[in-house]
Amino acid sequence: MAVGARPLVPSRLAPGGVVHGSLRHPTTRFTGYIALMKLRVVELLLMTTVPTMVLAERGWPSTRLVVLTLIGGTLAAGGANAINMVIDRDIDALMTRTRGRPLVTGLITPKAALRFAIALEIVAFAVLWWGANLLAACFAIGATLFYVFVYTIWLKRTSRQNVVIGGAAGAAPILVGWAAVTNSSSWAAVLLFVIIFLWTPPHTWALAIRHADDYRAASVPMLPAVTSMEATTHRMTSYTVALVASSLVLVPVADLGWIYGITAAVVGALFIWGAVDLGRRPSLQRSMRLLAFSISYISVLFAALTRDVFARSGV
Repeated sequence: MAVGARPLVPSRLAPGGVVHGSLRHPTTRFTGYIALMKLRVVELLLMTTVPTMVLAERGWPSTRLVVLTLIGGTLAAGGANAINMVIDRDIDALMTRTRGRPLVTGLITPKAALRFAIALEIVAFAVLWWGANLLAACFAIGATLFYVFVYTIWLKRTSRQNVVIGGAAGAAPILVGWAAVTNSSSWAAVLLFVIIFLWTPPHTWALAIRHADDYRAASVPMLPAVTSMEATTHRMTSYTVALVASSLVLVPVADLGWIYGITAAVVGALFIWGAVDLGRRPSLQRSMRLLAFSISYISVLFAALTRDVFARSGV
């Protein structure tokens, strides 16, 4: 821990350090393989893919293309998560909230998990190449390689900037979705990528505040585990302000209208207020409230994006 830093979340605030629901560990091999994919995380990532495709098409793309892109994206992200679990099984065993993962309990062997992950990546590449195009497939596999080698192997255990740089992998579904429709990229796609990239740190750190003790036990330098609450919330606020600014710049860049613009301004102001409030009156409750709002924020923002495109295209 940094000199002068103080624990952010005493264990008494989160009995056992366990998130509600984390005790529901897989008990069969089938559920173990599903758990390797972290589908709840994948769902959050892919929820940005369809709105991106709608913007790229300026309307609804073919349903076949949407479905195949979502399938390919799910398999690619699931494979990346499975490889992450193979690599991180030693530190997962040290953290309360991850001790029930299938590789830690022995439900799935590392070799079997790695074979499963590689198979997912191969099928994902094939589905995206066949169902969309080669560029979309390459973006998806490139994101996996970045997540595995840059984030998991290099940054996660060595740098407090791990989720900042590693957030690029989580923003990759934007590029995949755009490329699936246009077989290219654009400044609008890049800006959408930046939005998710900037959203990731405050979202992740809000959760990491609760699990700071876990990260310290595993010697993972997640920002809330290695610095003070004041420094953490200052960073969260800075990224949130940059995020909201980027979301507003998207209006002229992507030629969006008032539906998206007003929504982005309102939910952005609420997000900034939540981050500032956490900094002024730090508590686990406010951190969890900000975490929940960060998910609502990105959901509402991309829903407004979709509605705006449909309204302007007459759909």
